[in-house]
Amino acid sequence: MNIKFLYILIFSIFVISCSSSGNEADDFSDDAPKEIPDEENSEEPVEEFPSLTDQELLDEVQEKTFNYFWEFAGTNSGLAKERSSDNTTITTGGSGFGLASFPAAVERGWISRTDALQRLDKILTYLENIETYHGAFAHWYRDDTGATLPFSANDDGGDIVETAFLIQGLLINRSYFSKETEIKNRITHIWEDVEWDWYTQGENVIYWHWSPNFEFEKNLQVKGWNESLMVYVLAASSPTHPVDADVYHQGWASNGNMQTGRSYYGNQLPLGSELGGPLFFAHYSFIGLDPRNLSDQYADYWQQNTSHSFINYEYAVSNPNNYEGYSEDSWGLTASTGYDGYAAHSPTNDKGIIAPTASLSSFPYTPDKSMRALRYFYEDLGENLWGEYGFYDAFSQEVGWFSDSYLAIDQGPIVAMIENYRTGLLWDLFMQDEEIKAGLDKLDFKY
Repeated sequence: MNIKFLYILIFSIFVISCSSSGNEADDFSDDAPKEIPDEENSEEPVEEFPSLTDQELLDEVQEKTFNYFWEFAGTNSGLAKERSSDNTTITTGGSGFGLASFPAAVERGWISRTDALQRLDKILTYLENIETYHGAFAHWYRDDTGATLPFSANDDGGDIVETAFLIQGLLINRSYFSKETEIKNRITHIWEDVEWDWYTQGENVIYWHWSPNFEFEKNLQVKGWNESLMVYVLAASSPTHPVDADVYHQGWASNGNMQTGRSYYGNQLPLGSELGGPLFFAHYSFIGLDPRNLSDQYADYWQQNTSHSFINYEYAVSNPNNYEGYSEDSWGLTASTGYDGYAAHSPTNDKGIIAPTASLSSFPYTPDKSMRALRYFYEDLGENLWGEYGFYDAFSQEVGWFSDSYLAIDQGPIVAMIENYRTGLLWDLFMQDEEIKAGLDKLDFKY
């Protein structure tokens, strides 16, 4: 009997022990499952912002940004929408910046030559059928109907500066697609229709606006130094409605008073306002105009644009307002969207807002500093700053604000000026135009 009891006792202890061990195992499993992953689940997660070489990163930025003009273009016009938050308004100047990069898109394989020609046909058809004002285009049109949209009070007609940026892009395409006779001739017709001389009112200066409703009531002269050098180069180059050299020298250059000869941070700045002004002055007209050997009696334009870019950089590094986020990695003040609306940001109008287009479009002038900014924007701020069409328009770490939209006039120079830095393609195409050469000669440029 005692032996039987002993056997029962030993067996009970064994059962209890097994049951207790099982419970401990269950508890452990609840805390940290030990399911063995299959091969598919064991792969490393893909980085959202993978490590890229400099060239790969430039490729990525250019192609993504170009798609704003390709994938997001107006359904009816094929032209660029003013901003990503507006599906109705197309912009002529911003469209010119996007058009300028069509040759780069073909050369780099983002689009085919056939696709580019088909899109050009669509764009030219639209431009041939909308209202112009003595050959000049308005700043804005409706994509769907082609109707002119007023840009501001008393500004519902021709805008000669926006027209110049559009023509710049068209002439780059005329040069690239020179063997496509129909496209070439249609671009030529649009170019030759612009009455640059009309916009002088018979004076030795060009006026920015004219409309049938308000005529020259805006009374805004196009005078340097700003973004508008292209206006006078095209006006002098026109085979049908040219202006005399005196219009350039007396109007644009103010008989030499455009020169200021200032120096900031050890950089000589031949032209321009205090600390150079917004950085787009060094970009818009130089999508086509090659500044590397460009000079006249007023300035060496390579020095002008390089100094302007360095000054903009040095200002951000010195950061006199102690804004959060300004550094050697993060710089660039220019016109852009802001947390309180659109403004021409510059060292003298500094609200703590940095626009990627400023430093990225300055690649030809400040390649190392621009690359450093590019990596910071992409690798460090990409979660908030990078989207479907590249970098969003602007940001301010000072107030914790990041734009969630794109602006055509800021997107276009990024693609074009990076291409000019890498290959000089757009500069070469524009500068080989014989009419442009004749205009530059008339104005006594060396190039």
